[in-house]
Amino acid sequence: MQKRTDNFSKFANQKKGSALKEAFRQEKKKNKIEARAAGEEMRQRKKDKMRGLVTEPLKKSTKPGARKGAPSDRDERAPRAVAAGSSESSTRPTGSARPITPAKTSRGKEAQAAPVAGMPVPIALKNAEQMPLNKFIAHAGVCGRREAAELVKGGKVVVNGDKIFEPGFKVAPTDKVLVKGKQVYLQKNAVYILLNKPKDYITTANDPEGRKTVLDIIKGATADRVYPVGRLDRNTTGVLLLTNDGELAQKLTHPSFEIKKIYEVTLDRPVAKKDLEAVLAGVTLEDGFVAADACGYANAKDKNVIGIEIHSGRNRIVRRIFEHLGYDVRGLDRVMFANLTKKNVDRGKYRFLQEKEVRLLKFMNKSFVRKSKEEEEEA
Repeated sequence: MQKRTDNFSKFANQKKGSALKEAFRQEKKKNKIEARAAGEEMRQRKKDKMRGLVTEPLKKSTKPGARKGAPSDRDERAPRAVAAGSSESSTRPTGSARPITPAKTSRGKEAQAAPVAGMPVPIALKNAEQMPLNKFIAHAGVCGRREAAELVKGGKVVVNGDKIFEPGFKVAPTDKVLVKGKQVYLQKNAVYILLNKPKDYITTANDPEGRKTVLDIIKGATADRVYPVGRLDRNTTGVLLLTNDGELAQKLTHPSFEIKKIYEVTLDRPVAKKDLEAVLAGVTLEDGFVAADACGYANAKDKNVIGIEIHSGRNRIVRRIFEHLGYDVRGLDRVMFANLTKKNVDRGKYRFLQEKEVRLLKFMNKSFVRKSKEEEEEA
């Protein structure tokens, strides 16, 4: 299949932000409806079970701490409700009644048992580090608390190997929490800053030579210490992310994720069509072969300005590609990084990422991860 050389327009002209937001809203709405339906079904089953427990006599346990025929581990931990005045409550010898104790989790800590009709709620062990499960998920950047509660009720959350259905279930920062099979981590004071980097600033935390760094621009923005994700050359401008989220920074810079990066390159002379094709086909540099994912004229009337999409994170890779073809790079501006753009952010200014943007980054939305060859052929 012949590759086109004018396909940069798809990045320069289309409304990426609005389309992405709409797709995210639709996916969120769909997940919310599914979670609500699953939660309603689960709550109905719980009500039916509670009605049966009111008159059901206690049976001898088949194993320590469990009832015979218990449908789940959660039911094994739940206290039995007994109707007031029933024969079981009045005829049981003193001392033989089952004690009301907090439920036990697989990690051995006490947590508040689910309230059951006719029974006082046990007091949970107070721990300053613990928080409700839905709050934990929200602080991990997955979704808001309401959506997190629906995920929990829908059976989509597992804590330390146990599927949990109560949004208020207490968890600690050290607990292993899986949401839809993917582990999430609690972020304390996580900071995410998008900077439109100007020239003559170094992408580093500090410089022994005393030159200006990108941290000088955001000084006073946060009391937390943040670091640049990846590097931009001193004279390269554009999108740069700074954060204290080490796990996210690792994902965005690791070669295996092949994060999309789009640059606008200004050259000393018009670029020949054969050279654009060479960039797409790939060139061999001193450190190996490299090919652009897309390349084309950013403006049909000005062939000195080229748009290039590339996922390689090698040092000065874009400059070296065009220098290899005999061009002098007069300007290099990164217009997109992992779907983040400099829209509404002036050169030398910054803004904090929105909660939705952070979620998209954390869960590696496919819109900013390079497609495989198989996916491209199918498209």
